[in-house]
Amino acid sequence: MKLYKISLALFLCLGTMTSCEDKLELTNPNQQTTAGFGDSVDQLEESVIAAYNHIRMEGSYARVGYGYDMCRGDEVWNSSQVWYLPFDDLNAPATEEMTQWVWREWYYTINVCNFILSRTGDDNNALGEQMRRIKGQALFIRGLSYYNLAGYYQNSPVITDYASYGTLEGLYASSSSYDELLAQAENDLSEAMTLLPKRDEGGEWSLGRATQGAAAGYYARALMMRPSKENLEKALTVLKGIINKEYGTYKLMSNYGDNFREGSAYENNDESLFEVQFLDYGTQGTEQEWTPVNTSSNATQAHAIESNCCPGDFGGWADLSATPWLYNLFKEEKTTDGKLDPRLYWTIGTYEDDWNGFENGNVCYTKPMSADVPVQTNNNNGGLPIAKNTNMRTNLYSTVITGLRCGINLRMMRYSDVLLRAAECENEINGPTQQAIDWINEVRTRAKLKKLQLSDFAGDSDKLFEQIANVERPKEFGCEFGRGFDLIRWGFYYSADRLQQLKEHGTFRRHNYLMKDAEGNVTATGDIKESVSYSQVGIDPELKSSYDAYVPGHEFLPVYQGLLNANPNLSGNSANNNTDNTANHKEKGWPIHPVKNL
Repeated sequence: MKLYKISLALFLCLGTMTSCEDKLELTNPNQQTTAGFGDSVDQLEESVIAAYNHIRMEGSYARVGYGYDMCRGDEVWNSSQVWYLPFDDLNAPATEEMTQWVWREWYYTINVCNFILSRTGDDNNALGEQMRRIKGQALFIRGLSYYNLAGYYQNSPVITDYASYGTLEGLYASSSSYDELLAQAENDLSEAMTLLPKRDEGGEWSLGRATQGAAAGYYARALMMRPSKENLEKALTVLKGIINKEYGTYKLMSNYGDNFREGSAYENNDESLFEVQFLDYGTQGTEQEWTPVNTSSNATQAHAIESNCCPGDFGGWADLSATPWLYNLFKEEKTTDGKLDPRLYWTIGTYEDDWNGFENGNVCYTKPMSADVPVQTNNNNGGLPIAKNTNMRTNLYSTVITGLRCGINLRMMRYSDVLLRAAECENEINGPTQQAIDWINEVRTRAKLKKLQLSDFAGDSDKLFEQIANVERPKEFGCEFGRGFDLIRWGFYYSADRLQQLKEHGTFRRHNYLMKDAEGNVTATGDIKESVSYSQVGIDPELKSSYDAYVPGHEFLPVYQGLLNANPNLSGNSANNNTDNTANHKEKGWPIHPVKNL
């Protein structure tokens, strides 16, 4: 009898649970799912913030995604000779795990943008103002992502349909070509131009967000990565529009250094078309997130470019230094009042007599610098410290705040770039003109340099190109992101004389310039600023040129072998196959200017 009652009780319990099962199928309002998220404007605004968050991660712009391109340029070398080495030497193998970090971050970003765009519809005319801004930002960030993927990887998948992730075929997308990646970037950016407000109209909203001017600037950049005459003409039209304030009002800051300081008084300024937002030091959290796996509410929300570039003696990781070529390029031309170019102060952290009384003076962080004891980047290999996008010259902090903690916003596109790109396009299409010279002189005037004269170039477009590519741009944008992209679009890897020029520019001396005794006192110093000659590489054991190690095709990063193994539809690029891209560049008729003496 007792067993019967127990069995009956169990049966009734099971029956009760079964009969109530349908009634208990409730949706947890606190559990967000893809199916139930994104149906409101507020939720899509959250998604836009998530997209912006992904562009300031390790592989996008917080460290290596910025630093890799610095290494590809002839203005920077790897002073640690460890971290970044295969990227500085342009011979990274496909098995190097770090090669996928840039890929990882930009596809995370694309995923978020595709989700947003799946909720905004195809009819832009049906969108209200807030939804237009949401869609415009998603298109801009996705276009920015494909621009970076093309410039870094040459070939990678173009994925635009969020619904396609639901199938294996969609999930394991096949590689798209360089042309297809850039065409997608152009399409996204040009559509974003029609949806986003001008910065003048955006008010407080526009500070830190993509605006019409940002989309226009990057649209011109994307066009110039495939420099056919048609694309250069389109780019010139857009750049003229920016100059003529069609997409918002921009101007050069009177003080060049205001582009590289932290704080609301300097960031998102009149010169900035687009910048990555980082929180000022002291206003951040404490947790450093080096991967996008989780997003902590206590994350530092800052970058590590400063740690990469600044001297070991001040707490920096001392990985990247300016090349002697860039330093001596600055020294070749004085201002109209006989002083050094003020951009040198903010680009390279050397002691100069001219800096006494200029800005914060001869200072490395808050420590006065001495002519007798130069500050070097790396304690073992020397190097000229990079001051740009660090606090070396701001006089705010006494040491490097190591890790993801530097709060200086990275100005990814400035109005000076618009002016110099417009001059470049004008020169490509019409040869040297007074208009091209005038645009260049706007940038030179800010630096108090003598104005160029049209007669200096006597109808020689190759000579004016040399001036823009190897004088004006390096001095204005030295040690910033973008030089690696420039060298690819200019075809410098595909011409013997241009490659030789890169080897000369990229020559540096690996040497500890500060000789110390057992107590650490400096007993002797070398000349950290000396000009070095590529002709002595192989003779002088301390000299090296990064471009001597260049393997054809490795102007791009290889597609990581782990990705190729996981996705059979992916194909490698020229870096995976060590393929020379010279023929491809020339067959498309993209210009390669011969080296000219200035």
